[in-house]
Amino acid sequence: MSMLTPPGMGGQYRITGDKYPRMRPPRRRGRLVAAVVASVAVLGLIGWGTLQLIDVFTGGTKKTATAGTKEDCRTRASTAARGTALPKPGEITVNVYNATNRAGLAKDTADALKKRGFKIGDVGNASNDYDKKVKNAGVLLGPPSAQNTSLAVLGTQLTGAQQRTDATRKGPDLDLILGDTFKGLAQPTAADQALTALTATKPTAPAQKSC
Repeated sequence: MSMLTPPGMGGQYRITGDKYPRMRPPRRRGRLVAAVVASVAVLGLIGWGTLQLIDVFTGGTKKTATAGTKEDCRTRASTAARGTALPKPGEITVNVYNATNRAGLAKDTADALKKRGFKIGDVGNASNDYDKKVKNAGVLLGPPSAQNTSLAVLGTQLTGAQQRTDATRKGPDLDLILGDTFKGLAQPTAADQALTALTATKPTAPAQKSC
């Protein structure tokens, strides 16, 4: 019996020869899983650190972009607050009509407006809709687009006139219809001051949504 044969075991279990089976320990899958998890964690930390370094060396691109967006919003809001630019007197054509019994009133007023830089269109008597029916200083009539723009500019030249818009009108021309209490245009100094104040507080555009 071989020396490798355990006691009490017969020749049936006898081990002979010079080759022996190798006894390997079982693989531990737990260590393999732990190694994979650790590798993923390390890669994640490396990626996060890289992003932080990029942000540092680029000076915070995201913050700059956000600041730029806010600046654009402020610019648009400022532009909206300024509204539509008011036209100059030389860009406004005025038709002057006389609704009173005083002869030559429309021509004299038209000449005075021309000296102040306005363009003059038709000059004559008012239509039946207004003739002898304007009890105040006058009526300023224009298209809806002239509201708070050219009508306001013309209004600085005449105190006490009523401003009206007519949706059926075609073209940008304005009508100045002189009424019973009209005594002349505003003094040039007063008209210039009113125009300067109007320019400083010109109408605002419709409010826009915040960014």
